[in-house]
Amino acid sequence: MNPNRIQRRRTKGWRAPEGAVYVGRPTRFGNPARLIHVDNGLIVQWGTNGGVVGTWPTGGAEARRFATELYASWINRPEQADTRALFRALLHGRDLTCWCPLDQPCHADVLLAIANETTP
Repeated sequence: MNPNRIQRRRTKGWRAPEGAVYVGRPTRFGNPARLIHVDNGLIVQWGTNGGVVGTWPTGGAEARRFATELYASWINRPEQADTRALFRALLHGRDLTCWCPLDQPCHADVLLAIANETTP
């Protein structure tokens, strides 16, 4: 059984599968790279008070890809080794839920890879 990313829903009666972990904001697993809608498209901001690191036209796929790559770059830094080990221990073998569309990049994909690595 391979763990999966599951898109959360607001539809009546929807429930996350038993054992699934929500990894969005405001959890410890949330991506510090935020997508913010503006009049002419999307911006990616690092953290709640961080600077804008990029702008994209409306649509979101490229902005979401950039935010995911930014997260992967950050979480895989040597100084994040303890965080990766903790996340691996907490998330190993579990399905992960977030709000991102399943056909677009998401930091939960990065977390799934970290959590289910065969070697730490």
